[in-house]
Amino acid sequence: MREQFDIHEHRHKLKQLRDSGDTKLFENRGDVECPVCQTVFRRIFVTTNQAVQFPENDGSRFCVQRQSERLAVFRH
Repeated sequence: MREQFDIHEHRHKLKQLRDSGDTKLFENRGDVECPVCQTVFRRIFVTTNQAVQFPENDGSRFCVQRQSERLAVFRH
């Protein structure tokens, strides 16, 4: 796995779609790779919130919770 992903380093290849203050959504307009799996991603969601709920879009919704030493993803 690579270092922490830096939005500003790739800003020229990303288009900001939303910014609510606590959350931001960007679309990948270049060939920026995911720092986890090294494949090109479509969108990146960034938040400073401790917990986030995502609406259903493929038949299932999921929630993400950042914990002190891990990230938990709950699929419903």
